[in-house]
Amino acid sequence: MKINVAVLFGGKSVEHEVSVISAVQAMQSIDESKYAVFPVYITKSNELYYSESMRDIEEFKNIPALISKSERINIETSSGRTYLVPQRKKLFAKQKPIAAVDVAFPIVHGTNVEDGALQGFLKTLNLPFVGCDVLSSAVCMDKYAMKVMLRDAGFPVLPGIRFTSQDYRSEQSVVKSIEESFKYPVIVKPVNLGSSVGISKADNTRELEDALELAFGFAERVLVEPAVTPLREINCSVLGDYTEAEASELEEPLSADKILSYKDKYMDGGKKTGGSKGMSSLKRKIPADIPADTAESIKKTAVDAFKYLDCNGVVRIDFLMNADTGEFWINEFNTIPGSLAFYLWEPVGVKYPQLLDKMISLALKRQRANEEITYSFDTNILSSASFGGAKGSKGAKR
Repeated sequence: MKINVAVLFGGKSVEHEVSVISAVQAMQSIDESKYAVFPVYITKSNELYYSESMRDIEEFKNIPALISKSERINIETSSGRTYLVPQRKKLFAKQKPIAAVDVAFPIVHGTNVEDGALQGFLKTLNLPFVGCDVLSSAVCMDKYAMKVMLRDAGFPVLPGIRFTSQDYRSEQSVVKSIEESFKYPVIVKPVNLGSSVGISKADNTRELEDALELAFGFAERVLVEPAVTPLREINCSVLGDYTEAEASELEEPLSADKILSYKDKYMDGGKKTGGSKGMSSLKRKIPADIPADTAESIKKTAVDAFKYLDCNGVVRIDFLMNADTGEFWINEFNTIPGSLAFYLWEPVGVKYPQLLDKMISLALKRQRANEEITYSFDTNILSSASFGGAKGSKGAKR
């Protein structure tokens, strides 16, 4: 019997379209002899739709037309099972679910979907899901929280200062604080976005002011760090869970010593989605041309950090390296990376269908472990409960 997999993608995120590309790639590559796939598209208004047509990237060139021929659905739990259920009830007929779901596969990017919000929803439904759990998703999405945790554990991270939008209302104090802390150039980035959205480099006060304006247009909190010059970016994917994990081959995006923009990642290099294209067609060098001992050190650091933050499934960890000294720092975690980073696993002999299979297996393994934990116990506290007026036991005198 096949395992029913609901692939969730889209969502209220600036990386909505990237999610669609990643999800279609995965649905085209999954082993259909083992899995029955049910595409679940989340609109930018957080509405859920199902249609078999969503396996075809061409359908997303006209989303309103696609929606018009799709079924709006809810995800509901009943008698210990989770179902995809049509939202519109038929008169005088018992509504049948579209499918019972065995595991959810979120292939989503960015705020509101990759940051633990969707994961928490799925966990409330008691539905096994692929990828990082709620806490690790949230921590890894928040670049400052991730930095603080990794720094406390001794991992290599750059110093950084976080500012809120309220701080920014007195912009001169923010600029002054940054200039007193770091020399130019600096990097300004939204705390909780990915795909290089809102990120820019500043070489002077005017550019810093512009960079802050841009970043605060995308997020309530902004992180400022010293820029690494001369810069090389080295990325590593990790597959596994907190008990056992392995590193992929390393890559070096060819960015000519600049920050890769959203356009660089997904529009210039990612126009196609079939086979090994999409995000994987970005100009990159695999394996990265760095000394063997440095490569091994980066891989070990990636695996150790992955386990420390309790990650699960496939994560891509991006490193910044000083091109002159070889010193490197963890830059960010991508808990659901574009194209699921399959292009980093193919060079080490892991084909995309195998990668997807392993990720689903890890989700089911975690669910089995969770089911062995006791989350409740019998108690008769309600049988003797009394509010004792309006405030109950909390308002009682001690």
